[in-house]
Formats: sequence, C-alpha cells, structure tokens
Amino acid sequence: MTPPREVAVAIVGGGIVGLCTALELARAGTEVLVLDDAARLGGTTANAGSLHVQMQSRFIRMYPEQVPGLERSLPLYTAAARRWTELERELGTSIELKPSGGLMVAETTESYEFLARKCEREKRLGLRVEMLGRAELARIAPYLGEAVVGAEFCAEEGKLNPLLANQAVRRAVLAEGGAILPETRVEHLAPDPRGGWVLRSASGELRAGRVVLAAGAGTGGLLAPLGLRVPTVAEPLHMNVTEATAPLISHLVQHAERMITLKQLAAGQVVVGGGWPARLHGERQHPTVEASSLIGNLRLASHIVPRLARLRLIRSWAGVNTTVDGQCVLGEVPGRPGLFTAVPGDAGYTLGPLVGRLAAGAVLGRRDLDFDIRPFSPGRFAGAAALA
Repeated sequence: MTPPREVAVAIVGGGIVGLCTALELARAGTEVLVLDDAARLGGTTANAGSLHVQMQSRFIRMYPEQVPGLERSLPLYTAAARRWTELERELGTSIELKPSGGLMVAETTESYEFLARKCEREKRLGLRVEMLGRAELARIAPYLGEAVVGAEFCAEEGKLNPLLANQAVRRAVLAEGGAILPETRVEHLAPDPRGGWVLRSASGELRAGRVVLAAGAGTGGLLAPLGLRVPTVAEPLHMNVTEATAPLISHLVQHAERMITLKQLAAGQVVVGGGWPARLHGERQHPTVEASSLIGNLRLASHIVPRLARLRLIRSWAGVNTTVDGQCVLGEVPGRPGLFTAVPGDAGYTLGPLVGRLAAGAVLGRRDLDFDIRPFSPGRFAGAAALA
C-alpha cells in the first residue's frame, strides 16, 4: 500500500498486541494504521502458543523482589485466558485453542513443597489451582516420566496455534477498515509542533494524532530520545518442534525448576520451548539458534516425557521475548499527550488480546476499563531514570 501522510492513530508494532489494539480501535470507528517491521522476528511471529496463567516457580526463586508485581498482575492473566476464548468466537474461525489446563511439574520433595506454598498463595489471589501427587498425575498425565513426583495444576492454562491466531487477527483488522504497513521500521519519534506526533522510517514521515508503542523490546529505544527510560530488553529464545505423533500430551507442561515447556498441536506435532537461550546475530540482530540449546532443550523434554525420545525433530527456530520487570508497561506516557505504551508482562503472547483491549481503551479515553492500569504506567520508571 502507499504510505499515508497522516493518520488518526499509528500503532508501532504488528505483533499480537499491536494487531489486537488495532482491531479494538477499528471496531470503534477509529482510523488506525499498524507499522509492522515484519523482517525482524519478534515474540509473536516466533511464539510457541502457550497460554500461561500461574506464576513461574523458577522466576520467583530468581527474582524474589519482583514477586509483589507478579502477584498484582495475576488477575490480568486469568482475564487474558478468558479473552482468548472470546476472541476465537469473535473471529469466527478456529485457532486451535485448547484451555485444557497446565501442569507445573516437580522432581523433588523440596520443589513440590515450594509449589504447594505458591499454590496456596495463588488460590487466595483467585486462581483455580491444586496440587497433584504422583498417583493423580498417573491418572490424568500418564505420559510423564517417573522422575516427576508431583505437579501444580492450573485449570485456566492452555495452548493455541499462533500461526492461525496471528493470521486471523490480521484479517479481522483489515476487514474492520484498519490498515497495515508491512516491512516498516520506525526509526524516530518526535512531537509535532502542530499537535500529535511525527514518525520517521525509511518510507518517509508520517503524522499521527496519537501513537501506540507496541514494539516489544524496541519500545525503550523509541522512548529514550524523548528523555524517557523504559527498560525493555530483547531476550532471544530457542524453540523446537517434533514430527507429528498420536495424541500424547494433553496439557501445557512446564517445570518448577528447569527451562522447559511442552504442548502438542492439533496436527500432532509437539512444541518444545521453555526459555533456552538463542543469540542475536549480525547487523540486524537476527535471533539465531544455538546448538547447545537445541540439544539441552530436547534432552530435558525426553527426560520429562520419555516417549518424546522416539520422535524426530523437524524444525528449530529462535525468537525475541521482551523482558522489563515482570509487569506490563501500559497506558499514556506522563507528560507526553497522545503517546501510549502497550508492552505486555512476563507472558506476552498470553496477555496480547487483553493488553490490546486495555491500550485501545486508554487511547479512546474510556473510563470503564476492566482493570486499573495506572500501576502499569510507563511513568513508574521515572525515579530510576533520575537516579541514573
């Protein structure tokens, strides 16, 4: 398409958050343009399709100072899981959404007891979670290996096919009158003296009345020249997928202490992820597979589900996750009228449609949002910037 020179709302980032924000705005009758740097693999285009709700045990141990923020965010995750169910119905097409529950497995008594304490806290915060011993696991998850002694089960968790979901949301944006400008990397953002904002890319300048930064790890870089510190960090991660097999893994499976997630797609392939590192390579910082992660990821998967050792690997890839402080960065930027951020929290794809709805509500000035997004304001980093 020919790039327009002016638009009511420009969204920087064509991942699941940017697309869902655009869909909500377009449905409200707002002129919206998504600027999508599709040449760079972000979290959405490389996502494995896990729908996470419960807090990550390993993350809690590594970053105990972030636990209050994680607990404050828990209601967002339960609502996000419901929003995915609503979105599939609204799209009118299957995205292979399976809210079949998630298992966080433990291999030691100490790990199981840590999960049990986490489980009790999550129950008090409203999650549908329970602890399962070995006998109960043998009944509902017979595919798990003997090394697993128990697990925490979260009923709200599940999985979907991100390839189907991404394309379905993209089609819906276009059908509602939204526009998408592909292969466009916004390089600079500045206030327009006449009001609104000016965005510069290789395609030229674009003026927008309002701007939503849904650029994941790139959000901080766009805000820095404005004197704003939002510490978004690109975290390259590794994923594998096996050949198709008969139905085997019915849940989202993750580990209490180690980096692993497992889920089986409707067509039978098993997606193996969980946070093993990749690397950013070359001038374009392209996410690139590391052989050590490929081997370690598959070895651990076969340890947890021994039958996976019989399957052939058909593909490995890397993508970029965005980390901040475990919480969303969401809402209007203080002191910068018309500039909004929409960066999801720890499990960004899970939160995508909900964050998109909340971001669109903020742009439209709605006061009836389901959540108070003020605690997630990008302004919360202002004190850290002053200290720096």
